[in-house]
Amino acid sequence: MKYSSLHLILSLAIASVLLWGCATIMHGTSQKIGISSSPTGAKVSVDNIAYGNTPLFADLKRGDDHIVTIELEGFQKVQLTVTKSASGWVWGNIIFGGIIGLAVDAITGGLYDLSPEQLNAELKKQSIGATIKKDGIYLVTVLHPEPSWKKISVLKSEN
Repeated sequence: MKYSSLHLILSLAIASVLLWGCATIMHGTSQKIGISSSPTGAKVSVDNIAYGNTPLFADLKRGDDHIVTIELEGFQKVQLTVTKSASGWVWGNIIFGGIIGLAVDAITGGLYDLSPEQLNAELKKQSIGATIKKDGIYLVTVLHPEPSWKKISVLKSEN
């Protein structure tokens, strides 16, 4: 009888350790997010860290929200947000892992899913713009304007 009680306690201890962090074990602490653009070949950075050019998959930590920046010369920069939300594995933790499993998953990020799982940016051609600073006015121009743009001014030399 003594052996079976010890065996039962040992089995329960092993089972509880294995069930801690159920979501972390089931789907990990990171998630692959697909990132594409039209046109392709745009530079991608996530949270100000370069990841490469579109199309690509970025392996992002589940426990954080992320800002994805997509840039291509001659086109307007696009910033998109990937947000975390509670995973369905929360219920597995509540039933099997208890408070400890829930805490492990919350700390490691395994408790969350990222959304959306696929980002696609339709890049728009960069338009003309101006910025006024204390040392002057800065104009942003495009070498090949769109025929549909309306002419509003012409810069001439005062020589």
